[in-house]
Amino acid sequence: MKDSNRPISKNLKVLSKTMAYIKPYRLQISLSSFALLFTAAITLSLGQGLKHLVDAGFTARSKEELTYSLFILIFIGFLLAGGTYMRHYLVSWIGERVSSDIRTDVFRHVVDLHPHFFETNSPGEIQSRITTDTTLLQTVIGSSASIALRNFLLFIGGMIFLFVTNVKLTAIVLLSVPFVLFPILFYGRKVRKLSRDTQDKIANVGSYVSESLFNIKIVQSFFHQEIDKQKFHETVEDAFEVSVLRIRQRSMLIATVILLILAGISFMLWIGGLDVLEGRITGGELIAFSFYAIMVANSVGAISEVIGDLQRAAGATERLMELLDSESNIKDPLIPIHLPIDAIGEIRFENLSFHYPSRPDRNAIDSFSLNLPAQKSTALVGPSGGGKSTLFELILRFYDPQLGRITIDGIDIRTLTLKDLRSLIGFVPQQPILFSGTLRENIAYGRPDATLEEIERAAEQAYVTEFMDHLKDGYNTDLGHMGVRLSGGQKQRIAIARAILRNPKILLLDEATSALDSESERMVQKALDSLMKDRTTLMIAHRLATIVRSDQIVVIQQGRIDSIGTHEELQNQSELYARLSKLQFQT
Repeated sequence: MKDSNRPISKNLKVLSKTMAYIKPYRLQISLSSFALLFTAAITLSLGQGLKHLVDAGFTARSKEELTYSLFILIFIGFLLAGGTYMRHYLVSWIGERVSSDIRTDVFRHVVDLHPHFFETNSPGEIQSRITTDTTLLQTVIGSSASIALRNFLLFIGGMIFLFVTNVKLTAIVLLSVPFVLFPILFYGRKVRKLSRDTQDKIANVGSYVSESLFNIKIVQSFFHQEIDKQKFHETVEDAFEVSVLRIRQRSMLIATVILLILAGISFMLWIGGLDVLEGRITGGELIAFSFYAIMVANSVGAISEVIGDLQRAAGATERLMELLDSESNIKDPLIPIHLPIDAIGEIRFENLSFHYPSRPDRNAIDSFSLNLPAQKSTALVGPSGGGKSTLFELILRFYDPQLGRITIDGIDIRTLTLKDLRSLIGFVPQQPILFSGTLRENIAYGRPDATLEEIERAAEQAYVTEFMDHLKDGYNTDLGHMGVRLSGGQKQRIAIARAILRNPKILLLDEATSALDSESERMVQKALDSLMKDRTTLMIAHRLATIVRSDQIVVIQQGRIDSIGTHEELQNQSELYARLSKLQFQT
C-alpha cells in the first residue's frame, strides 16, 4: 500500500468495483432512475413552454394564450419540484447506504489482517481511507453521479431539440464542442493525479494527529509541543500546496469551458437574431433554441466539473479496494481440526525458528524446543530482546514460524481455527489495553455474554473492587478513551479481571504485575496464584521475585534457551540467571 506501489488508473473503470455494493438496492435505483428521466423530460419541456409563451402570448398579443402558457409553466414547475425531491432523496439515500456498507466491509476486513500489515501501513492512513475516502464515494454516488447522468440526458435531449428547432444554428453550436472537450481531457488528467496526491497528503495529516494525541503525555512530558506544532504545520502546508495545485487546475478547467461555451452561444445568438429580423424564424423559436443551447452548455460544464469528482472518487476507490484486496498471512486451515472438549493445554515448541518479516536477516527465535507441562507454570526470563514476547505472539498466531511448529495437546496450532485457538488463551499484556466504554464492558471484553454476577466475581478476584468507591457509576462508569481516567495499576487489575472472566485453559502473563504498587501487587499476585491453578501458564518476568515459585523457569538469550530449572536449580546452573538474581535480590 505504499504510494510508490499503487497503480495509477488511466480511466474511471475502477469505479465499476462499487457496483457490487449498489446492486442490492435495485428498487431504490429503479425509482431514482425513473425520477431522473422524469425530471429530465420535464426540464426539456420548459423550452417548448417558453416558445409557446413568446409566440402565442407576446407576439400574438393574446391574453388568454399568455395566461394559459403561464399556468402550463407553473404546472411544469410543480412536476419538476416533485421529481427533483424524489430523485435527490433516493440518490442521496443510495450514496449514504453504499458508503456505509463499504466502510463496514473495509473495517471488517482490516481487523482480521495479520499484525505485520499494521507495521508497514500507518493506522492513521487506514483510518483516513475508511472515513475520508468513503465519504468522498458517498458524495459521488449520492450526488455527482446523479448530476452527471441528469446532465447527460439533458445534453442528449437538448441536442435533439436543437436539431428539431434549427439545424443551421445547431451546426454553429457543434463547432464549439471540440474546443470544450479538449481542455476537459487535458486538465482532467492533471486533476486526476493531483486528487490522488491530495488524499495521500491528507492521510499523512490524519496519521500525525492520531500519533501525537494518542501519546499526548509523552509529548507534553518532553515539552515537545512546539516541535510537533511546527512539524504538523509543515505537514498541513504540504497537503495545502498539493490541494492548491489541484484547485488551480480544476478552476482553469471550469473557467476555460465557461469561456468557450459563452463565446459559442454569443455567436449563435448573433446569427439567430439576424434570422429573426429577416423573418426566417420566430422569436419563440430563438428563445427556445437559446434555452436548449444554454441547457446543453450547462450540461457540458456540469459534466466537466463532475469528471473531477469522479476522478477523485476513482482514487478513493483504488485506495479502498487495496485494503479489501489485502490478504492476511494468517488464515484458518481449509479443513480445521477441533481440540477435544477436555483439552488440558500442554504446549510444545518443536525446533522453532522465526524471524520478523521486517527483519529477515535476524532470527528472533532460533532452533527453539521446549515443553510446557499442562496445568503447570513456566516463567521466561532473560535480557530484553531475547525473544520472550515473540513466543507469546507465535502461540497466539499473530505470526507463523518459518521452521518448526507449536502444538497444543499434540495438535499443530496451524490446523486449528484462529477462533478455537485463541478461545483457549487468556492474555494479560505488560501495558494494559482498555477500550472506550464502561468498566463492565471492559471486563467482559473477552466474554460479552457474561452475567453481572460473573463480572463482579472476576472484579473481586482481581481486586478491582478496591477502587470501585472512586467510580461514580460503578460498573457502568465510562472509563474514557483508552481508560484515560484510571491509573496504570487500576488498568492492570481490569486487564487481569478480563483474563479471570475468560476462564482459559492457557494463561499468557506478560509482566502482569509490573504496573502495580507493592500493596496492589501483593493482592493481585494472590489473585494470579488462584487463577493459575489447573491452568497451563506461561509468564514473562523481569522481576524474579514474582516467579520464584514457578514450576519451571526458562532462561532465554538471543532467541535460544540458555537453561531450564527451578529458581534454586538455576542459581547454580545458569551464570546469567545467577547474575540477574544476585542483582535483584541484593537490591
